[in-house]
Amino acid sequence: MIQSARSSVPEQLVLALPGRQAQGAEDFLVSHSNAAAVALIDGWPNWPLPSQLVVGPAGVGKSHLANVWRLASGAPIVRAAALTEAAVPAFEDHPRLVVEDIDRGIANEKILFHLLNLAREKAGSLLMTSRILPGEIGHILLPDLRSRLRATSPVSIEPPDEALLRSVLVKLFSDRQLLVEPHVVSYLALHMERSMEAATRLVAACDRLSLAMQRKVTRGVAAEALAQERTEPDDDEFA
Repeated sequence: MIQSARSSVPEQLVLALPGRQAQGAEDFLVSHSNAAAVALIDGWPNWPLPSQLVVGPAGVGKSHLANVWRLASGAPIVRAAALTEAAVPAFEDHPRLVVEDIDRGIANEKILFHLLNLAREKAGSLLMTSRILPGEIGHILLPDLRSRLRATSPVSIEPPDEALLRSVLVKLFSDRQLLVEPHVVSYLALHMERSMEAATRLVAACDRLSLAMQRKVTRGVAAEALAQERTEPDDDEFA
């Protein structure tokens, strides 16, 4: 998602946040808001428990990190709402699996419970994601599954802090070959929704407005992009 900023970016905009090379062509910037989850992914296969749960609101990078682990482990990814019996023999053959969004509905609770048991029996690895803690998920009806999920030690990703958002904005502007003054980046980071997807949308909006107005991205352009962002409907697709 995030790569190193290009050399054309003003030096004062490049913040001292460590870059983490995601498996493949992506970088993932690390700050205190996501460091614990990154450490979990990096710590595999030496996880303290065979089943792990990453929790955080939409747009903080849960799916991104799940994909990093998928590439490292060879695990397939399935949404909990689409979980079927086919996952069981597949897990028995290759005991690695990502189950995303367990808070948004679980198609078959008995299957997920069975997979949790298999992960322990076969020394496998099961990574789950959720927007909320297990105790807050009200739709789970199977008592054994409720108990097992509550016994996990969830690792949280917090909304990105302002420093991380500034670095993300710098990178996204750089990708579009837009040189933006530090105070404009700071203004956006201070007032925007704290998510990576919001940063992507805002930079795109700034680019469109800049082209339409035939001017560079100023604070006024940034303010208009923020105003447009607030009038658009929420997109809760990203996890």
